[in-house]
Amino acid sequence: MSEAISFIPRISNGRWFRALPDGLRDALGEFAVVRRLPAGQCLFSRGDAPCGLYCVVEGAVRIGVVGANGKEALLGLIEPPNWFGEICLFDGQARTHDAFAERPTTLLQIPQAALLRLLDQHPEYWRELGLLMSHKLRMLFGVLEAHSLLPAAPRLARRLLLIAEGYGGASIGRRELNLPQEQLASMLSLSRQTTNQILKELEARGILRLGYGTIEIVDHAGLCDAAQNPG
Repeated sequence: MSEAISFIPRISNGRWFRALPDGLRDALGEFAVVRRLPAGQCLFSRGDAPCGLYCVVEGAVRIGVVGANGKEALLGLIEPPNWFGEICLFDGQARTHDAFAERPTTLLQIPQAALLRLLDQHPEYWRELGLLMSHKLRMLFGVLEAHSLLPAAPRLARRLLLIAEGYGGASIGRRELNLPQEQLASMLSLSRQTTNQILKELEARGILRLGYGTIEIVDHAGLCDAAQNPG
């Protein structure tokens, strides 16, 4: 058994991968290459040529872009067992953002050429890749709507719920998030002070417990209520 195939059981609880046809799931395992990145290493940069589809097995990948002023806009953290990189598979164009290992990270990479050959042989599998992309598009619309219409506090609560649920990619929500407050603030375009104030208020209500670089969800129902209540 190859090392890549040995990792397949560890990502099998992911909703997208679990629902794939057997043939596609087996082919992804066959073509997969294991990539290991130390914390801070770049996986790909904005403008790079397409290099395939990825799945996070361990660790996390930070997706963002650095502006002309040197400030990074953090769009999200991709954690196990989520897949990413499919946009370039459809249009063949350059990477849209930077991807860095947030901490020591293990990934499965499905090389672009191998995946395109498979899709030429089995065009019906394009639908599954389309479902992966459409899920993220729906999620993006929700994030944009919240950013436009909701005050900071419910936006923050909604983002914590999204992260806890693996952005819809995992089958079971988590209680403890490895997420520094600076990164959460960057994701939401909030100041560090505003983010800390909201988190402290949620902690005082018994909804969260804050630690060094961690946020624990103590009361999931209470966090859901905070995400819906703008007042």
